[in-house]
Amino acid sequence: MRFLAVGAHQDDNEFGCGGLAAKLVAAGHEVRFLSLCNGCGGHHIMTPEETTARRGRESAAVAKYLGITYDVWDIDDCTIMPDLETRMRLIRYIRTYNPDVIIAHRTNDYHADHRAAAQLVQDAVYILTVPHTCPDVPAMREMPIILYYEDRFKYPPFNPTYVISIDDVVDKKFYACHLNESQVYEWLPYTFLQTVPEGEEARLAWLKGEDPATMTDETILAHSREDGYAIRFAQTAARFRAELIARYGKEKGTAVCYAEAFELGEYGKQPNEEEAAILAAL
Repeated sequence: MRFLAVGAHQDDNEFGCGGLAAKLVAAGHEVRFLSLCNGCGGHHIMTPEETTARRGRESAAVAKYLGITYDVWDIDDCTIMPDLETRMRLIRYIRTYNPDVIIAHRTNDYHADHRAAAQLVQDAVYILTVPHTCPDVPAMREMPIILYYEDRFKYPPFNPTYVISIDDVVDKKFYACHLNESQVYEWLPYTFLQTVPEGEEARLAWLKGEDPATMTDETILAHSREDGYAIRFAQTAARFRAELIARYGKEKGTAVCYAEAFELGEYGKQPNEEEAAILAAL
């Protein structure tokens, strides 16, 4: 199967489905990340041009490390609009790749770019099958399956369809985040008033933060997401423990430390029996 993750920014896909991407590649599936923004706004010292170039190099490193394709569009940060021109561009892009599954933001989100990216995917999906729209690129015969990234918004609440253990690939996800160094060690710490150590080993240890392996779910959920990416990725498992037990059985489901969660979108294709079996087996 072909999977396309559409994020507004270059770290969105790594944070949202970096573990799933690693599992999919290992299972022989094809994965592509698309960032609609070029990253130009994500720094407090470098110029927008310097930031764009550096983030592009970081995304290329992530692609090589995970074994995926990574495309970055030329839209400046904080300027995505769900307009007709961008919708048509996305329709052409999706048709050219012809994915079976698209992973995207939900339309209720704190960031205007996230909301716009989600709206663009939603607006494009049905039209992918309409031959007279963008006739220069052949229409798809059926819509892709749509999965939403996990979020914490309550109106409407995120309702997970698939909660997947990433214990076996979490180190790959940590390292993919680590490769976004201008983001995780410079820009985000600047916005959260954090101090980052020097040196790759020390930085990676700082990135992971507190070890949740021996914590209860209640303790993990009581922590701030700013206490490290290990806590952040473990909170998904703690939030959706019942779903993990239903998926993997009581013994394995209870033992899962790190997870990713996805909600099946209502406006895309619904998985057929074979597709549902593949998604259930991840």
